[in-house]
Parts: sequence; structure tokens; C-alpha cells
Amino acid sequence: MSVNLAKPQIKNLYIEYDNSRGNRPTLVFLHDSLGCTQLWRDFPQKLSEASQCNVLVYDRLGYGKSGPMLTYERPDNYMELEADLLNELLQELNIKDAILFGHSDGGTIALITAGKYPERIKAVICEAGHIFVEDVTLKGVYDAWEAYKTTNLPERLQKYHGDKVEMLFKAWTETWTREGYRNWNIEYILKDIICPLLFIQGDADEYGTLDQVEKTVGQVSGFSEKYIIQGVGHTPHKEVPDIILEKAKEFIEKHI
Repeated sequence: MSVNLAKPQIKNLYIEYDNSRGNRPTLVFLHDSLGCTQLWRDFPQKLSEASQCNVLVYDRLGYGKSGPMLTYERPDNYMELEADLLNELLQELNIKDAILFGHSDGGTIALITAGKYPERIKAVICEAGHIFVEDVTLKGVYDAWEAYKTTNLPERLQKYHGDKVEMLFKAWTETWTREGYRNWNIEYILKDIICPLLFIQGDADEYGTLDQVEKTVGQVSGFSEKYIIQGVGHTPHKEVPDIILEKAKEFIEKHI
């Protein structure tokens, strides 16, 4: 479905929106720090079919087919600002029953959105999200930065992000590794999450420990469930897609 977005804050976003399932809830997919709509591949469509939900996938500003970032310099609360932007997008599309499926940074944005705008969010599936900065997170970022300098990673990313790659990579790495960002934390928001939450994480996640999971499910006000997968890293929906599809479908059917 092609949509013309009127509000200036969101008009440069690339979106794919299928609301052909009538009054069913809308799955909203939120990509990671180097991701985009295209990199979800067919996962959103498969979960949409399995759950009989409408589906919205979009590229945040600076990613994929969306317009470029204005600057690589991000404030500490950049993910909170992304949650505000998501709320504007949901308002523009008149989506009042969103099920947020967020991966990594997208998982964090999903949690923040559910806490700040509970009237629009029916449930959250958070995959490998972050609520605070850990040493393992920073190691993962530094390792990615080394790969960016020494491998063909820039060329691989350019396939999806075009000439925006250098700025988005700089925005990601310089934000997470700057000294002041070490104290970033969104635990204060968790108590405001009243919708059902499923937190998915691999126990071999190279960007976060299981403390992220335990401290999230232990502090939200609504129903919460954790799903830890043995031997899986930071991208369960790519590493074990069938398992994630089945678990997400089961969670949606139970709570929606």
C-alpha cells in the first residue's frame, strides 16, 4: 500500500504498509542500528500471515530508502526521539492497536514507545533490546568498527543504505562509544509499560547479557515473558527464524 505522509517529521520515511486484514492489529517492525526494511527479508510477511495481522515496516531516517540524517551527532536520548517519531507515524496512519516487534535498537525503541504511548500499543516483542550500556555492548561496537575498517562491510552495507552508510555507521559507533553515553539508561520508563511483553534473546548474544532481559521483565507493570534461546547470537529472527515465528505467533494469539 502506498501512503503519502503529510507531517514534515515523517514525510521522508520509507514505509511498507499492508492493512488488508481489516480490523486486526498491526505488526510494526523496528530495525536494528545497521538495519532497514529490506534486511528483515520475508520475516514480517511470514509473521503477518501466521498471526493474521496487518503489517507496517519502515526505515528510520538515515537508513535504507528513507532520507538522510541531518548529522551523525546524536543526543543521548536519540532513541526516545525515535519513539516520538514512531508515535507520529502511528497517528498519521491511524494505527491504534500496534504490536511492536523491535530488534536491538528497534527493541529499545519499542519499549520506550510502549511506555510513553500506551494507548496505541497492544503488545511488544522485544528481540535483543538494550535498556543500559554494558561492556559486552561496547566490545561488539568496537569489533564492528574494526570490521568496517578492515573488511568489505562498507560495501555490503552500501547495498542497502546507498551513500548514507558512512554517516549512519559513524552515528551508531560514535554515540555508543562516547564517554558520556556510558550512563544511558531507560529503566525509568519500564514501569509505564502496561501491555504484554515478550523479550527474546540468544544466550550467546554478542551485544548484551541476559541482565538486559531479567531487568526488563522484572520492572514492567504488565504481563512479561522471557524467551532465551541456547547457542543463538544477536539476531534470533535470522539465526532461527522458524522458532521465532512460532513463538511470536503463540504470544500474539495468547494476548491479542
